[in-house]
Amino acid sequence: MSSSATKIGAARTNTPEGHASGVLGTRAVIDRPDLDPAVPPDFPEITSVTVAELHQGVAMAKEPVARAVRTERLRGAAVDFVPLPLGGEAAARYGTLVALTIAANRGPKPRRMDLMIASIASVHGPPL
Repeated sequence: MSSSATKIGAARTNTPEGHASGVLGTRAVIDRPDLDPAVPPDFPEITSVTVAELHQGVAMAKEPVARAVRTERLRGAAVDFVPLPLGGEAAARYGTLVALTIAANRGPKPRRMDLMIASIASVHGPPL
């Protein structure tokens, strides 16, 4: 990405008509170098929760090579994206999503991060 380029997510409101924006989950950010460029949205975005998960992955890496790869993915995300925040409205939406998960007889605990990412995406507009 050139130094004159705008970080992804910084100009979401100026997304050209007909070009989709969307929130990438953590797995999609990790796999981003290997993804088909036609598959992700034209204007991908990430959340602050995704950045936290990427930091967690670096901290949990046991092998030096795995840690180096994860660090590079984290650096790439930091350069390319302005993360969408988990603000008050998204936190409230998270509670709603947890309630819906429980109502569907599913446990919210193993889905916490995904539910937070979904709550941020639903408040900020772009689909997952």
